[in-house]
Amino acid sequence: MSLIRWSPLVDPFGDFDEMFNRLPSVIGGKGMQAFVPAINMYETDKAVVVETPLAGVKPENVEVSVQKGVLTLKGENKSEHEVEDKNYYRKEVRSGEFYRQIPLPTAVLEDKVSAEFEDGMLKITCPKSETADRGKKVDVKIVKKNGK
Repeated sequence: MSLIRWSPLVDPFGDFDEMFNRLPSVIGGKGMQAFVPAINMYETDKAVVVETPLAGVKPENVEVSVQKGVLTLKGENKSEHEVEDKNYYRKEVRSGEFYRQIPLPTAVLEDKVSAEFEDGMLKITCPKSETADRGKKVDVKIVKKNGK
């Protein structure tokens, strides 16, 4: 067995860093341009409501779907006026594709889901299923052992 001398120039976690740097390119297909929009989710008496700010995103570039209790948001924010030659001090405005799946906390009427886009805010209303609101009542039967 041969011994290998430890060298501080070798980063034992370098492979992990490289893997995480490549990860968004696998998920989003466009490298670090992909982003995940933040959401607020709340429940009313009749619906589950999801809101997400999508400033700068055109409504026609957004897809909303609900299947098997999971809400999917998908779209793209295209930066049409970006100049590559600029020497940015900060670049915080996100552009590129986004994709997010959110499990809904209760059963909803998936064919009745609606979405509105106003002033850069996407509001998705998912009407609750009536069967989700009602629980099943179970009578408890008391059994006595040996007649005691």
